[in-house]
Amino acid sequence: MLKLQRLSLAMALKPHRLHSSISLSLSLSLSLSPLYFYFRLSFLEFTLGVIGSLTVADTTSQSGPKKARTMTTETSSMKDAFSKYADYLNNLNDKRERVVKASRDITINSKKVIFQVHRISKHNKEEVLQKAEKDLVAVTDQYISRLVRELQGTDFWKLRRAYSPGVQEYVEAATFCKFCRTGTLLNLEEINATLLPLSDPSLEPLQINVLDYLLGLADLTGELMRLAIGRISDGELEFADKICKFVREIYRELTLVVPFMDESNDMKTKMDTMLQSVMKIENACFGVHVRGSEYMPLLGSDDPTSFLLAVPDVEI
Repeated sequence: MLKLQRLSLAMALKPHRLHSSISLSLSLSLSLSPLYFYFRLSFLEFTLGVIGSLTVADTTSQSGPKKARTMTTETSSMKDAFSKYADYLNNLNDKRERVVKASRDITINSKKVIFQVHRISKHNKEEVLQKAEKDLVAVTDQYISRLVRELQGTDFWKLRRAYSPGVQEYVEAATFCKFCRTGTLLNLEEINATLLPLSDPSLEPLQINVLDYLLGLADLTGELMRLAIGRISDGELEFADKICKFVREIYRELTLVVPFMDESNDMKTKMDTMLQSVMKIENACFGVHVRGSEYMPLLGSDDPTSFLLAVPDVEI
């Protein structure tokens, strides 16, 4: 029996030696009894049948066509999701580039309006302001409207960093023109009212937020400081005093708001610059009023503020 087990194991492990094993077993079994030979032959037939079926099955499996690999439904849906995310990010980046370009154009043309206002004097005030206001309307119609179209129907806060510099410069130019015209401040509601006609009525309109308005207002004080120094050099002391009071009031009001703006580091930096502007205007006005009392009034002038400092309307 032990020999039979060894023989079956050998045939199972080495099927290519099957015929040699059968011939050897038959030669050995001739010398044994007929009963032993019968059992031995029956076992060999059973083993041959099992091995033959395994060989045929293995040959069939190897000779058959290979199945193509297919992605599962879960993997395919994940790939589709990532494709959608990629398209969304590409579109968002393209829109951000267009918004940055529009913001840059707004900044450049708003600065031109500010430079135009700085040419103002008591002789050409109306002419200069009309030209500046006309240029400001052109900025609104051409460049602000393009920015509105780009941001129409999107989340404004996602792209705020892209268009905020241009909006701040536009607020600075608009408030600068308003102050030189009326001596008052252009508020946020009035600015946003000018943007409503540029938007599609069926979609949410672009509105300047409070933070960008305050940042633009902080930049306004720097331009008013330059204007005040220029007006003092031309002898317009009353206008310089008016600018000084206006800038001082803006700074006082903003000092009450900025401590609660924890996330606005830009505003805190601009508050330091605003304080320097207030001090420059105050020192200039103080120097004119104190030292002006020491100057001799110009001959033939009835104006008590006309000193030998700078009076362009008197021909010497």
